[in-house]
Amino acid sequence: MSQPEFVNGAVVDSTTTVNASVGAVAPAMAMGNLYQTIGNSVAMAAANAVYAQQQGWMTSQSAGTLGVTKIFSQNKG
Repeated sequence: MSQPEFVNGAVVDSTTTVNASVGAVAPAMAMGNLYQTIGNSVAMAAANAVYAQQQGWMTSQSAGTLGVTKIFSQNKG
């Protein structure tokens, strides 16, 4: 096992500062990630709602067209 060696105080101070900085920034990064995820989820929900509305409109048009076609194809006698 190696013996402990003397470490320059500037290196210790720098490492301590970086560790404290990372610890201080972590909550803000977590909240930023959360907000971004929520934003993406809301955007996806809106896109799905638009898609569902478009599909409903297409079904309605198809049903209407079929109904009109059946009305016009009846024999009037």
